[in-house]
Amino acid sequence: MLYLLTASLLWAFSFGLIKGHLAGLDPVAVACGRLLLAAAAFAPLLGRDSLPRPGVWRALGLGSIQFGLMYILYLWSYNWLPAWLVALFTVFTPVYVVLMADLARGKLRARNLLAAGLAVAGAGVVLARGLPAGADWRGILVLQGANLCFAFGQVYFSRLRRVTGGQEAVLLAWMYQGAALLTLTGLLVRGSNPLAGWDRDAVLVVLYLGLLPTALGFYLWNKGAARTRPGLLATANNLKVPLAVLMSWLVFNEQADHTRVLIGLALIVLGLFLARTVKPDPESGDIAG
Repeated sequence: MLYLLTASLLWAFSFGLIKGHLAGLDPVAVACGRLLLAAAAFAPLLGRDSLPRPGVWRALGLGSIQFGLMYILYLWSYNWLPAWLVALFTVFTPVYVVLMADLARGKLRARNLLAAGLAVAGAGVVLARGLPAGADWRGILVLQGANLCFAFGQVYFSRLRRVTGGQEAVLLAWMYQGAALLTLTGLLVRGSNPLAGWDRDAVLVVLYLGLLPTALGFYLWNKGAARTRPGLLATANNLKVPLAVLMSWLVFNEQADHTRVLIGLALIVLGLFLARTVKPDPESGDIAG
């Protein structure tokens, strides 16, 4: 749980930074910058553990989905949503995590769904009066695509680790290579000037995002995800939601309904408590428990 909490704290500052300095820039270029930095940071680990070739291809493929495609969709959603709302609507990720984990097990656990549902209800309380001015449902739909990619990676990373026998850091290093290759290919295919509108602040923000929230943050998150039961993992996805909303208020001066967010936070904490009381499933071999 400590790994998940540390990653959530790193990510909490990212939402406001992206909205303030990177919104409007080419999302493929921004994603590529972040992931190239993460791939470079982990590149020295590639030769530490000899993975079989099928394991390398699996890691490349999983990374292109969990990090590459996810980041493109995630950054694209900022064109239609404020930072605090982007953070809030990642609350649907736990539903996808639970459903994918249960499908992989072939067994639907009602308590896992209830724990995730409480977290989703927390977001529902905050948005009970509808979308705020300037927000658009297109951003929410695009963001759900990003959430699906992230959930898929969390659920299947532990399976990848078990099947390949690879070290976590080495697997993640290959995953970053796959993600960077996907976004770099996307830039080459687009053909337009990917750096249009960039300034010094944008470069500094991408450097920070690439090395800390991306490289270090996802390493800690996947490490924690591989050691966490699906129900707790599902609701732990939402730790960053209240943290990011608070950062948007206090640091980046965005506005939201304080009372509703606090009520939503209470529901998320309740979901975390419920998930922690779920006993490990001895048949959940595909998902770390």
